[in-house]
Amino acid sequence: MHQPNIQALTPENWKDYELLDCGDFEKLERFGDLVLIRPEPQAVWSKVWPGSEWEKRYHIRFKGRSATSGDWMKKNKNIPDRWHISYKNKEVEIKFRLALTSFKHVGIFPEQAVNWDYISSTVKKFKTPSPKVLNLFAYTGGASLIAKAAGADTTHVDSIKQVVTWANENQELSNLKDIRWVVEDALKFVQRELKRGKKYNGIILDPPAYGHGPKGEKWKLEDHIKDMMSDVVKLLDPEEHFLILNTYSLGFSSVIVENLIKGALPEAKNLEIGELFLNATSGIHLPLGVFGKFRSI
Repeated sequence: MHQPNIQALTPENWKDYELLDCGDFEKLERFGDLVLIRPEPQAVWSKVWPGSEWEKRYHIRFKGRSATSGDWMKKNKNIPDRWHISYKNKEVEIKFRLALTSFKHVGIFPEQAVNWDYISSTVKKFKTPSPKVLNLFAYTGGASLIAKAAGADTTHVDSIKQVVTWANENQELSNLKDIRWVVEDALKFVQRELKRGKKYNGIILDPPAYGHGPKGEKWKLEDHIKDMMSDVVKLLDPEEHFLILNTYSLGFSSVIVENLIKGALPEAKNLEIGELFLNATSGIHLPLGVFGKFRSI
């Protein structure tokens, strides 16, 4: 019986991000020059560093009012609400505007740098000039920026207009242009592209556990991901392609992701599955989602 080869991958190229410590449902992180304390539901263990070390290091702390919103508490009023960081790997460099949002995010998921490296190296290897890449549930556009910087003709799809605007700001910061911005429900967009006979060399999916389209369309990961996967694989160019499926859901394992990919495309080559994690300076590891990816080369 086939035993899946499950990997555990952590980013290796970050200079402007560092997970310092995590535990007791919180994480201590450095983004550029600023150190933040944010909630982390997966950090069910105790902190490695003492509380006094956390207190000494942090600049901004998120205090939740509810499960979905809260407030940022600053050590002093001169700390900015917005600031910039950059990410660089062997192929490309991109920049981000970060901001303090009411739902604890700052505009970037640092563990995704593992997938960004996969995207840029794959796009660079393709023989197809300006390979077409589709980024679904694309948020503030890290994967879109990487694909574009590597030379791809990139389409960015997200259902929330404000985060697409944010992604466009990141494009300008990164001295890039001509990413195609689409504000639409991802599933509807894919179905329309299928009817048009479109093909893509790369597809990236980073779906939330729950979400809504711009017209109130409901997304629930376990209810819709099978249909989404069966549709998106039909958009892949048969000769040169890659696909990444990344999920951040406490109920999803890498074996589930493997089964979804194999169910949608049994002939997928060079399949890799596994777990993304961040390696804290304190020595603890923080798991942050599971992935499945494959490519033709």
